[in-house]
Amino acid sequence: LPISLSLNNASFLEQLEELEKMFQEDHYPDNEKRKEIAAVVGVTPQRIMVWFQNRRAKWRKLEKLSVKGNKKYPTSSA
Repeated sequence: LPISLSLNNASFLEQLEELEKMFQEDHYPDNEKRKEIAAVVGVTPQRIMVWFQNRRAKWRKLEKLSVKGNKKYPTSSA
């Protein structure tokens, strides 16, 4: 069991690396691109779509935080 787990983990990390690379290239892959990514990563295009939605949300959150942390842009306390 531990062996298959570690192999699974390694392939998961490779998938993640591949997805991150694709995200850097394009935040909004079209249907064809999602199908290509799905084939490479080995999951359904639907899963790819959801991953990109979540990744964009995370990206926006990080963008907001970096702007907030920057003293050049004072934010009103809401």
